[in-house]
Amino acid sequence: MDSVLHTTGRFGPRTLLITAAAVPLTGWAVHATVLLKQIAAKEKDPLTGLLRRDAYTTRARRILARHGDSVTVVMVDADHFKQINDTAGHSGGDAVLAAFGARITAWAGLRVAAGRLGGDEFAVVLELPAGRREQRLAQLVRMLHTPVTLDDGRTLKVAASVGAAAPDVLGTRDLIVLQRAADAALYDGKHSGRAVLATPAHATVPSINGRRAGRPGTAVWGRAA
Repeated sequence: MDSVLHTTGRFGPRTLLITAAAVPLTGWAVHATVLLKQIAAKEKDPLTGLLRRDAYTTRARRILARHGDSVTVVMVDADHFKQINDTAGHSGGDAVLAAFGARITAWAGLRVAAGRLGGDEFAVVLELPAGRREQRLAQLVRMLHTPVTLDDGRTLKVAASVGAAAPDVLGTRDLIVLQRAADAALYDGKHSGRAVLATPAHATVPSINGRRAGRPGTAVWGRAA
């Protein structure tokens, strides 16, 4: 088993996957398969299927470095989530988070960084150039405002606030700066049913309790019905 762990460090999960698939599942190949599952479990949030913070950050920075100004950083924050937990219980809250994870995944597609940063806060980094931002962000807003049906048949009204930031607008590819600006934009549109795109002013908004307070007068897209 020690040799398997050492091999993982040298060749990575992809090499292990190819090798394990090419030989019978005996001996070290069994260990490699188990190890791959453990790696995937550590990278992904079990409730939503989205990446955990560290895995998300690594992939997000890779996308920004590769695609630059055609990238958009999107922050999502569930609205009235405490009220959902109070009225539908934690199982209802978990169902809403799982639904949001599935919807964000369906909206973002493949080759993106989509993560659950904690609690009811999500982030997505994807190729989304300026000409498509308005339409796609409005689509995300509509998806996140679609009611969630629980296993017992109850239907919960849900909503989320969405903020976005783009390197071509802010003049930076720094993930932290872009996320903070997107978060500030999100708070500009909190509970409005619209997505807000950050302007350079959002990068200068002071932090309040670890989150960024927004400023008025920004572009907003996609009011939910």
